[in-house]
Amino acid sequence: MRGFRFRAPDAEGLDRAFWLLALIALVVIGAGLGLRDPWPVDEPRFALIARDMVLTGDWLFPHIASVLYPDKPPLFMWTIAVFYWLTGSLRVSFLLPSLLAGLGCLWLVFDLGRRLWSRRVGLMAATALLVTLQFTLLAKRAQIDAYECLWTTLGLYGVLRHLLRGPAWGWYWAGFFAMGLGIITKGVGFLPLLVFIPYAFARWRHWPLPTLNGNVWRWVLGPLALIVGVGIWLGPMLIVVALSDTPALTAYRDNILFHQTAERYADAWHHFHSAWYYVAEVIPAFWLPLSVALLWLVPAWWRRLKRCDARHLLLLGWIVLVVLFFSLSAGKRGVYLLPAVPALALAAAPLLTGLIRLKSARVTALAMTVAAGVLLGLVLLYCLVVSPEQGVRLATKFNIEPWGFVGALAGVAWLAAALGRVRYGAHALAGFFLSIWVIYGFYGYQLVNPDRSAAGLMARVNDELKPHDKLAIVDWRAQYILQAERPIVHFGFRRGGSADEIADALAWVVASPHRWVLADKRALEKSCASSNRAVDAGIRSGDHWYLINVDTLSPACRAAAFAAGPPAAVYHSVDAGT
Repeated sequence: MRGFRFRAPDAEGLDRAFWLLALIALVVIGAGLGLRDPWPVDEPRFALIARDMVLTGDWLFPHIASVLYPDKPPLFMWTIAVFYWLTGSLRVSFLLPSLLAGLGCLWLVFDLGRRLWSRRVGLMAATALLVTLQFTLLAKRAQIDAYECLWTTLGLYGVLRHLLRGPAWGWYWAGFFAMGLGIITKGVGFLPLLVFIPYAFARWRHWPLPTLNGNVWRWVLGPLALIVGVGIWLGPMLIVVALSDTPALTAYRDNILFHQTAERYADAWHHFHSAWYYVAEVIPAFWLPLSVALLWLVPAWWRRLKRCDARHLLLLGWIVLVVLFFSLSAGKRGVYLLPAVPALALAAAPLLTGLIRLKSARVTALAMTVAAGVLLGLVLLYCLVVSPEQGVRLATKFNIEPWGFVGALAGVAWLAAALGRVRYGAHALAGFFLSIWVIYGFYGYQLVNPDRSAAGLMARVNDELKPHDKLAIVDWRAQYILQAERPIVHFGFRRGGSADEIADALAWVVASPHRWVLADKRALEKSCASSNRAVDAGIRSGDHWYLINVDTLSPACRAAAFAAGPPAAVYHSVDAGT
């Protein structure tokens, strides 16, 4: 257009751009809210605990189906419970904490970026964070990690705002308080403290840093604020345990304070991976597309560090220390690295504006978008045209018809590549990544939910039983109790369908013809009960489930169950109808 000249947006325009980005983030992360149930493994557990908090009024000690749950502190479950109490809908409330945590992280990254560099850098940092695969993936799930990421990001925000743009004692104390809340969320809320290591190095080497005048008490108030944050839950819990002198509560206290924290880190008992797991497997895949940008970012970061840029030293040093901290433990999960992603987006943001103008970077981004479209298109071609029987086999195995979903993703990839071309290759890639989550939320949730949720199985079970029948479950998971349409009896948590557990179930079921037990085939094979005589309840996630009662047992099995006597412990789930 003749006479038109591009004019860079002013500060007010950049602020408006951030709120537009926040609206996009709300759509991207919130897409599908209320359209699915909690999915295994973690989501149903936290949702069930939160629901039971509201129904029983016991918020201090988390219980799962009437059994104390010592794996995690309760703050995340408290938040779900509050939203459940406000909305009355578990389908909505269980995802809200992660959604709000994701939006909060975006604002913190934007604001810290504009304070450390400029509004443009802050906007770029928030955009990079939203586009990063691991961040948005976990913001759309009800695992505890997205919520924990909010507190670690707020902790880092408060400390860095003080150390790099201070003095800002109020934010310094707020950062420590956020760390305390992070500790009663998952236990690793203290991670922002690691930033003091590169800060000490910068001070030692006389890098340019603000002068932070203040007496020692101002510094000490930070750790005290952390203790206050932890004490919101830990103090009342310890007092109640000490006054109750109840063995179960004492065991809960010792488990959550020692076994699930220091012992879990130093002597992990699951999720074993090599020392290079995060560097070799997690970062390349789950930090896309920023992991690809590292090819250009690392040399640029090195030049910044040689110029004694303390901002990059503290951010990059903290990221390295977080990765190292989790790498030193034998037990590793990819989600553990999420707290480092906001810092990565911040460290990358000052360089991304120039990076996306490089032809090599734009071509790489466009090639990634085209490759995604080609790969998805080839999957469709193979499964629907070349080898339709293989497509049927895959659809049957996973109990879904994913071809419309795959086709939609392929179409979006090709559309983004066509619109972006080389000039806007980075924009095309970002648009494709964001579109994935919108399609996944509105289409994928409803596609996958019937198989991931236990609602269908429990509905079939309820149809088989009469209203006055009682139902027990063996080798149960939280989703079965969460989706049950009646109170559930069980015989302990995490017994794994052992022979002892099924023996307890048989001893319980023979006491009345109105008692039924839901067990999978593997559990029945460990007992005298036979799946041939049981009522077929259906298949879910590859497990074949059966209903048994006293009439489905052979005479010999019935006699053995009577002789065994009553089970040692019987637990009753909370009735959601009360």
